[in-house]
Amino acid sequence: MVGRKPMRRRRADHPPPPPPQSFGATARATSPRSSTSASAVADLDELLYTPSASEPRSFPHAVKQQCWEKAEKVPGRDPERWRRDALGNIVFRKLVGCPGCLCHDYDHIVPYSKGGKSTLENCQVLQATVNRSKGNNTEISKSELAQRSAYCRVSGRDMDLFELSAFGNVRRGPDSGGCKIQ
Repeated sequence: MVGRKPMRRRRADHPPPPPPQSFGATARATSPRSSTSASAVADLDELLYTPSASEPRSFPHAVKQQCWEKAEKVPGRDPERWRRDALGNIVFRKLVGCPGCLCHDYDHIVPYSKGGKSTLENCQVLQATVNRSKGNNTEISKSELAQRSAYCRVSGRDMDLFELSAFGNVRRGPDSGGCKIQ
């Protein structure tokens, strides 16, 4: 055969590579003297790598839904699509976790790293750039956070375009009073 390389064969004197181990699995000594330390290490591994179901870091879906509902509504806009965050910035529901000015995060008011729980009482909708700059600080005032907001002026027409691109239609809130574009 012209142009093809012959397959290389494995030499019989080389042992095959060991099978891959799962994350956190290590060979443990089984001598009587080290059996208690091996079990302690296994228990520690289990504590470190098993997430706690009772204390999740992120908010459950139901809590996110309720958190969105408690955020301030934007007059004339569909409340399922548009809200104001805790600082008054307009956010669009479909834009979660991105760095834009209409993007939002579900923020722990008391940071998770400082003992804050992932509950509705500790949840707020916050513009993503503000949430990222806040980090786990608790000593930041509302005015300082407002200065960190990504300001963008969004007209009603811009909001219509966002809705058209994300949902294929434009829905007005019950208090809009104007025409309804479908």
